[in-house]
Amino acid sequence: MMGVSSVKEDVKAVIFVGFAGLVAGACSMAIGEFVSVCTQRDVEIAQMKREKRKGSSKSDENDEKLPNPVQAALASALAFAIGAVVPLLAAAFIRQHKVRMAVVVAVASVALVVFGVVGALLGRTPVVKSSARVLVGGWMAMGTTFGLTKLIGSNHEVQI
Repeated sequence: MMGVSSVKEDVKAVIFVGFAGLVAGACSMAIGEFVSVCTQRDVEIAQMKREKRKGSSKSDENDEKLPNPVQAALASALAFAIGAVVPLLAAAFIRQHKVRMAVVVAVASVALVVFGVVGALLGRTPVVKSSARVLVGGWMAMGTTFGLTKLIGSNHEVQI
C-alpha cells in the first residue's frame, strides 16, 4: 500500500493493491511456514530414528511433540492476514491522500508494536527489544517499498 501510495493518490488503487498484498502475503507466509515446518519435522524424525537405533528412544513421547506443518501454515497465514487488514481498513475510509498515508503508517506501527509485544510474551523474551525489532523491521519494509516504488514510478507512468 505504501508503494502504490507513493505514485498513486487514488484510494481505489490503494485498496485494490492492499487486498492483493494481503492475499499474496498470507499465501507466501503460509507456504514458507509449511516448507520450514516440514523440514523441521523431517529433521526431528531422522533424529528419533537415530535415537531408536541406539536404543535410547522415547518415540511415543516424541511423536506427540512433532510439529504440524498444516497447522503452522494456517496460523501464519491468519496472522499475516490480520496484520494486513488493519492498515487496509484504515485506508479504506480516508479519501485525502497524505492523511491516508499518515494513518496507514500510524496504524501499521501500532499493529507492529502489538504483534511484537504478543510475540515477546508468548516466547518469553524481552518485550521492549522484541517489539522494537518488529517495529523497526516494519518501518524498513514500508520505507523501502515506498522509496523504490517512488523511484521507479517517477520515471514511468504507472497504470493501476
